[in-house]
Amino acid sequence: MKKHTKLVASLVVAGALALAPVAAQAYPVEPPAAPVVSGTAAPGATITVTFSGFEPGEMVTVTMTGENAAAGDLASIVRLAVTSEVETYTAAADGTVFVTATLPADASGQYTITAVGAESALSQTATVTVAAAGGGGGTAAGGGGLAATGGQDLTGLWIGGGALLLTGGAVLVATKLRRRSDEADA
Repeated sequence: MKKHTKLVASLVVAGALALAPVAAQAYPVEPPAAPVVSGTAAPGATITVTFSGFEPGEMVTVTMTGENAAAGDLASIVRLAVTSEVETYTAAADGTVFVTATLPADASGQYTITAVGAESALSQTATVTVAAAGGGGGTAAGGGGLAATGGQDLTGLWIGGGALLLTGGAVLVATKLRRRSDEADA
């Protein structure tokens, strides 16, 4: 009987250890706020995009892509002869990055400004729509990058894994007890 008690105690301890991480997963991670675009999206105009949610001091690569984006300017960097402009920023102590972008003088259509953190791999996107010259002002909208799909809560996974471990242990115990009983009868 002492062997059964030790076995049951071992299974209880194993189950407790398997389910202990569930408490650590109870804290849900909040997705960062969508980027905020300020300023008028017009040809030659300057807009400011505020990204948040990065690690303090993290290097963040910002890319502006759109029709003739190479003629645009991300905070006075050298212009490239392609349709996108790239610059690296350092996130502030609160994880925000402020990007000042000057749209090309002949800007029209949509421009996408994307920020990607080097350490966190957080990616956020803001879209700016510019009307053709003489066609009125454009609009600016912050996009949240990838949608939050609810993949942060792993409680169910931990509970399911613990249940599988406990069931496997119970099957092993039952098999061992049956074999001993069969050996004793023979």
